[in-house]
Amino acid sequence: MEETNPKFKVDICTSIRHLCEIFTSKALSVRQYHVASVLCQRAKVAMSHFEPNDYIRFDLLEKNINIVRKRLNRPLTLSEKIVYGHLDDPANQEIERGKTYLRLRPDRVAMQDATAQMAMLQFISSGLPKVAVPSTIHCDHLIEAQLGGEKDLRRAKDINQEVYNFLATAGAKYGVGFWRPGSGIIHQIILENYAYPGVLLIGTDSHTPNGGGLGGICIGVGGADAVDVMAGIPWELKCPKVIGVKLTGSLSGWTSPKDVILKVAGILTVKGGTGAIVEYHGPGIDSISCTGMATICNMGAEIGATTSVFPYNHRMKKYLNKTGRADIAILADEFKDHLVPDPGCHYDQLIEINLSELKPHINGPFTPDLAHPVAEVGTVAEKEGWPVDIRVGLIGSCTNSSYEDMGRSAAVAKQALAHGLKCKSQFTITPGSEQIRATIERDGYAQILRDVGGIVLANACGPCIGQWDRKDIKKGEKNTIVTSYNRNFTGRNDANPETHAFVTSPEIVTALAIAGTLKFNPETDFLTGKDGKKFKLEAPDVDELPRAEFDPGQDTYQHPPKDSSGQRVDVSPTSQRLQLLEPFDKWDGKDLEDLQILIKVKGKCTTDHISAAGPWLKFRGHLDNISNNLLIGAINIENGKANSVRNAVTQEFGPVPDTARYYKKNGIRWVVIGDENYGEGSSREHAALEPRHLGGRAIITKSFARIHETNLKKQGLLPLTFADPADYNKIHPVDKLTIQGLKDFAPGKPLKCIIKHPNGTQETILLNHTFNETQIEWFRAGSALNRMKELQQ
Repeated sequence: MEETNPKFKVDICTSIRHLCEIFTSKALSVRQYHVASVLCQRAKVAMSHFEPNDYIRFDLLEKNINIVRKRLNRPLTLSEKIVYGHLDDPANQEIERGKTYLRLRPDRVAMQDATAQMAMLQFISSGLPKVAVPSTIHCDHLIEAQLGGEKDLRRAKDINQEVYNFLATAGAKYGVGFWRPGSGIIHQIILENYAYPGVLLIGTDSHTPNGGGLGGICIGVGGADAVDVMAGIPWELKCPKVIGVKLTGSLSGWTSPKDVILKVAGILTVKGGTGAIVEYHGPGIDSISCTGMATICNMGAEIGATTSVFPYNHRMKKYLNKTGRADIAILADEFKDHLVPDPGCHYDQLIEINLSELKPHINGPFTPDLAHPVAEVGTVAEKEGWPVDIRVGLIGSCTNSSYEDMGRSAAVAKQALAHGLKCKSQFTITPGSEQIRATIERDGYAQILRDVGGIVLANACGPCIGQWDRKDIKKGEKNTIVTSYNRNFTGRNDANPETHAFVTSPEIVTALAIAGTLKFNPETDFLTGKDGKKFKLEAPDVDELPRAEFDPGQDTYQHPPKDSSGQRVDVSPTSQRLQLLEPFDKWDGKDLEDLQILIKVKGKCTTDHISAAGPWLKFRGHLDNISNNLLIGAINIENGKANSVRNAVTQEFGPVPDTARYYKKNGIRWVVIGDENYGEGSSREHAALEPRHLGGRAIITKSFARIHETNLKKQGLLPLTFADPADYNKIHPVDKLTIQGLKDFAPGKPLKCIIKHPNGTQETILLNHTFNETQIEWFRAGSALNRMKELQQ
């Protein structure tokens, strides 16, 4: 028997122990016999490449759940089962939703190449010899869309050779698997290889929740959190609340899984899921494919949710079988009671959606929670003055690049071709992985999409994250694009603030690209064929998985060697792409006196505004260089401009990074004032590293996005919130702030802020925080990494 998936193995020790327990029991059920047979076969083929850390522990999950269930004495949600099932100390951990901090033991870590650079640089700084849990690096962010798949990939390998070499050698040195450029988007690779029902996986990308489509709790984090887990330290997470979304009815016609999350985003908004796991349940889930469930979970990041998850069902089993993991499906069947919610479990909020009544949606522009039915968006666009002509349609991304997604788009395109039509708009296609690319090439989907006018891009993030060398418009030109992506903030895709980006399903993108206008509704409207006859597109109906086996395509995985003693990881001191880290300074034991306000931000400030992506991705491994993009997209309330702030010493307006560097050089410590949900969007910890590197000490806002708040704490900064949100209006960019109470810094105890106005008057306000004792130690040590080193001494 051949090993079908050498990158994901059952713990042989666990398997053998399980077999012993089975064969010493008095009776052997059919299921037990089946499980025992599979595990015996698995043990035979896996011994040659077994690694102690690469395992699946359903038995430990069950043990921990049983401990917690007895303590809480109530029905558990699925989210609670998986999260509490990974507690470091289930017998003694204090558990209260929304309040206590849980200490968890994740099963696995995944990092994309842009964030992996800083994560691995931090891990190297820790001085540890090997990662303590299975970890992987995925090269997907640094490939710019320009000419097409193969050409763009070759160009990326040449431009990014230094970075790829660093990641490959660091992975080999420290025991981290390495997926080479061209392998695909991190979340699709995780779904195909690593996610499974009941797993707790953390990833250094905000869309890690994609794995919830396969029944796992998969959470996006910053690189410092990943370092903790890779170092074998229990990982902290505030005990999540649980939002239930009950699905009834069934999907049909033009309505797709994407429409479920577009609808939910419209209900909850970009911060409605903050501090909570969104748990889907109900009879409607059976009408959604596994990859469709992944789409829904993926875009849950846009509502601020900790993650999203679906219960284990036959659609997941079908996907596991098709991706070479039938043994995991068998184990999941055995432990399935722990992979679904208990009857009668309590949700902190409950939303009900009837899938039979749900209509196709399109969200945008400029924010992913502005929801419109497709039938109405054209009218709304005309009323609002948004361009209705579509310049480009783009399908793919980590949200919608599965075999089913590509098939549904191809089915729409095939109908247009049959009537002699091609896309009126430009059209691009991004396969989710090398396996998806190879399979859609074999099955003809890729050629159909090319024939209708599409360009197949590399298996990478591309335009979704701003890696798009767009040539059809000039910056500042007002235009509309439609995508099957997840995020549509201002300038997100092409760095043009006048691009109106709309998010919808791949099949709706394809239909709209063929029609060329937002005013087209494929459910009711007709197209005119080349012969002059009118016709209506039929809703796509295709297989969710290929009938034949997936074509794996090229082998793009590098397994870490068993002996890495001779492996070197070099970082040139003159490199412009990579820079070894220097420890941040420790807290000096004093209150923060007379902090200068670097910028008071007006309105939405995402991590794209704080640390832009696109062309800046090349500096993700060089902290000083990438700090030149600090807050360049944030709007200064003083003048309504981006990247223009007053230097308090010279009184001249200049770029934000230059002003921060001036303050740092002259020993002036500073603070940022922000609005609601500050730091929403990507998990990028550079948005926390940069202000720390350039002399920042605190970020004071009305509220924070979860990941960004944690990232700030990890780097020794103070993320603080106004006890009274109206106090935001009391602070002016020319004021100075003093933060008092740090000597008695304690959980739940507000800090005092004295606002010093230029005219000599003062006001005192209170600032709240969410620090616990461990996180306060990070602040005192100067960063979580500093604290880790202290504990090793």
